[in-house]
Amino acid sequence: MQSFVLLIWLTLCAAQDARERHIANGLTLGVGALALTFLLWSDSTWLGAPAAQGGWAALLALAFTLPGFAMRRLGAGDVKLMVALGFATDGRHVLGVFIGAGLASVCWLLIAPKVWLYIGQGLREHLRYLAPGMSKKQPFAPFLLVGFLLTLAWLR
Repeated sequence: MQSFVLLIWLTLCAAQDARERHIANGLTLGVGALALTFLLWSDSTWLGAPAAQGGWAALLALAFTLPGFAMRRLGAGDVKLMVALGFATDGRHVLGVFIGAGLASVCWLLIAPKVWLYIGQGLREHLRYLAPGMSKKQPFAPFLLVGFLLTLAWLR
């Protein structure tokens, strides 16, 4: 059940990022505050890992995302999303999501030019920031969603 809630949250973040190239603070900071409150109150993460693992996962998320933010390849919303995910999960999930997102991003860069013309015009309009050649800074949350799905499949 908890994984399903995280999946819905990541889907909302990914949809907003793909459509607007922006993730609302209410989605990132709100869930981050809820995850941190739950972590401190129950002494475990949302997925049941010990609280220390959630803290280390949040630090790991910062270590992974701050260099990308400093190089202007990731937005602040991506950093906040990963830290919130760290508070809600553990280091294995954060590592898996980040690796899966990297793989999904590379795959998209390779196949997007071939499949973009076959995607319906309405869907292309909603996903316009994922268009090949649109920008060097693609929305990262959709790839984080794919990474989360791959991680759930891998760790289950």
